[in-house]
Amino acid sequence: MELTETKRDHSGVHNLAFQNDNGDGVDDTNLKSLGDNSQRIKNSQNKITVHINQGDEYINIESDLHENKRASIDDEQPRLKGRLEKRCDEVCEFCKKHKTRIHYGVYGILMTAYLAAVIAACSLNFQRALPLFVITVLAVFFICWDFLIAKYEDRISAFFSPGDRYLKKQWFWLKWVLCAALIITIICWLIFDTAKRGSRQLISFGGLVMYVLLMLVFSKYPTRVAWRPVFSGIGMQFILGILILRTKVGFDIFNWLGIQIQTFLEYSDTGAKFVFGDKYTDHFFAFKVLPIVVFFSTVMSMLYHVGFMQWLVGKVGWIMHVFMGTTPVESLVAAGNIFVGQTECPLLVRPYLPYITKSELHAVMTAGFSTIAGSVLGAYISFGVSSSHLLTASVMSAPASLAASKLFWPETEKPLVTLRSGIQMAKSESKNLLEAASQGASTSIGLVANIAVNVISFLALLSFLDSALSWVGNLFDYPQLTFENICAYVFMPFSFMMGVDWEDSFIVGGLLGYKTFFNEFLAYERLSKLIQNREKGGSMYINGVKQYMTVRSEVIATYALCGFANFGSLGLVIGGLTSIAPSKKKEIADGAFRAMIAGTVACFMTACVAGMLTVHGLEVPCHVLLGNASSFTDFPANSTELVECCQRLFTSANHSKEIFPGGNYSLNSWKACCQILGQPPFHCT
Repeated sequence: MELTETKRDHSGVHNLAFQNDNGDGVDDTNLKSLGDNSQRIKNSQNKITVHINQGDEYINIESDLHENKRASIDDEQPRLKGRLEKRCDEVCEFCKKHKTRIHYGVYGILMTAYLAAVIAACSLNFQRALPLFVITVLAVFFICWDFLIAKYEDRISAFFSPGDRYLKKQWFWLKWVLCAALIITIICWLIFDTAKRGSRQLISFGGLVMYVLLMLVFSKYPTRVAWRPVFSGIGMQFILGILILRTKVGFDIFNWLGIQIQTFLEYSDTGAKFVFGDKYTDHFFAFKVLPIVVFFSTVMSMLYHVGFMQWLVGKVGWIMHVFMGTTPVESLVAAGNIFVGQTECPLLVRPYLPYITKSELHAVMTAGFSTIAGSVLGAYISFGVSSSHLLTASVMSAPASLAASKLFWPETEKPLVTLRSGIQMAKSESKNLLEAASQGASTSIGLVANIAVNVISFLALLSFLDSALSWVGNLFDYPQLTFENICAYVFMPFSFMMGVDWEDSFIVGGLLGYKTFFNEFLAYERLSKLIQNREKGGSMYINGVKQYMTVRSEVIATYALCGFANFGSLGLVIGGLTSIAPSKKKEIADGAFRAMIAGTVACFMTACVAGMLTVHGLEVPCHVLLGNASSFTDFPANSTELVECCQRLFTSANHSKEIFPGGNYSLNSWKACCQILGQPPFHCT
């Protein structure tokens, strides 16, 4: 090829810059391709020139990318695979083809190894391996249950459909028979239990009836109340209470769970000690209690990531949906509030919140007010409050919240979200377990900060109010006037109707005031001091002020305080739910205050059930029972606990030995025991 000049004729301009060596005309196709190539080169040169004119401050990335791409294309050359690489490809293809079978095989091997380990542990020491054995049995049962439901749900439904149709057909008269049988059973149980345990259970039962009637009177639609959720919710409370508080197996299980949770929470001390030093317990609340919140939040986030919490919440929610007849959204939120907080739990059903009815929205808020989160549960346990009773209160308050909600705001609309619509819970957004743990710890920062600043501000505000009220009371020669005293007088009737002793109802009323107008942290902190005073012993009254309560009153107070129903949480619920469901902003604002009242009453109803089922005689030592003559007014003459204590008292007198160390028995105690046992005169002279 040779470079020639450009010729011009009369017809126009002809660019003959590139010609063949033979002098023939230029091929049109080659000319076009060459023109395109020259244009691309010219464009790239223009781009480079532009950057050079700007002072060589930039690197032409586009030209570099073109060059790299051109180089990579040149490098891609076909090559032959080696024998090892071919084998690897074959193995990968085989694994992809039989992926499901391989998974089942691996799971089978792991389960076989685990069961072998369980059998070996049980054979060595069954008593020591009993918790592991029970957990394994429950896990196997629920795995089989989920498998059968997933694979044979239609067949199971078809099998039970005749019975379901028969129940629906006969339900009109059958429900009245069940109600009559339930009423007769409760009356008979109250008669026999009162004869054996004492009359204080009747006060708790009367309080439960009073709260139900008050909720009915002030209900949004009193004539539209559906009584199935109300009675079934209270019935579930009784069943749970009897299993936990009255049966040895249930009490031992929850007591064991409480001990395990206490032991588990103590692992947070390792991190607190590393960060704050060996003397971290000198600042108990900041460096001992708040790290527990961080630790528990981390664990809960990890459990959500693996799907365990969704599974557990789904099972509990399904039970309440079946027995109480509530909608799936209400049931899932009530079950979730046992474990998580009132602002986090609605996230489980976030896609369905714009479609729920006003009554369902009220139930969602009530469930949040009537329960506490698992993260702060650990903090209350660290105060010294009974872990088993806190666990029981958390579980029992879930059905109570639905019962109180459906009584205070009955359903008047047709729910849109049903079980047939295929409700699904939200899943964790973390990619792996470590990220879930990190997110849980980071999420707790806001919770810890919120707890700390609220405690600081509320305690300061409470101190100011007490000083101001004391100054006002001093003007009228009553300097003892405080915020606690005012709340005590307001809530005293409510605490007494729960079954609290009359002497302790004033103190419990003050605790309820702290919980309602401030938060439950202050109330449980005050209750822990009363518990510590009782355990230390000493005078019950100092300067006319009672220093501690009976164990029964402490138990009832623990159940009554176990909820987020306070004015501080009211703003959190309104703000949290509004951000999740903006379309329900007006309904949330209208029903939030009623939901807080319903949540408070739900806690009171749980306390009434606990007061009916708490076995107070087993918790009061004989030397305390016999040393206080006023205690006999709370016991019937044939109380088994009192009879046993009197028998032991006479036995110790006959053998001239002190069976109750530190016992200070008055003449009234001896006379009462003589009257109860009908002892001969020489014992009672």
